[in-house]
Amino acid sequence: MTPFMIILNFDYMKYRPGRVRSLAFMVVFIGISSIYFHMTLSYAGQMLDELSILWTMGLSYGCWFPMHHFPPFIKNREQFAYMVGTMTVVGTLMSFIKPVFNAYALNSVAIHLLYVIFLEVKRNTNPRARRLAGVTVIWWLIAISCWLADKFFCEFCRMINFCYLHSF
Repeated sequence: MTPFMIILNFDYMKYRPGRVRSLAFMVVFIGISSIYFHMTLSYAGQMLDELSILWTMGLSYGCWFPMHHFPPFIKNREQFAYMVGTMTVVGTLMSFIKPVFNAYALNSVAIHLLYVIFLEVKRNTNPRARRLAGVTVIWWLIAISCWLADKFFCEFCRMINFCYLHSF
């Protein structure tokens, strides 16, 4: 995926080389962390996996969040990036203090992103962008449904011998 990301963002990489390379590195780090976690099912692997996702989301927010959605007290992208970076550091520290917090924090960010997608779809008339937004929301619904089923119905899934994800 990372080579495709670099190829697709080649023009943007000329404009902002550090950001695209950092995101490419983080995507590779997510993959390695996820492989480690799912091979070992260890707490350290889970933390690496979740924190790499958190930092990638923070980096993505800082790079690509639309400026017209910035809070009124933010004047430019640099200030916004510092605010997002601070929130990411606080989220990282909170995940060590209360690990359960991280999963809910990551999922609550998705609610905000769904709202922004909704606002952007209202502004945009491009059918490809609208379709991409719809597909993104559908995949998020599938992912959150699997997470909720695994979180709350693990015992039931074991009882009916439907082993998937982490419920076996």
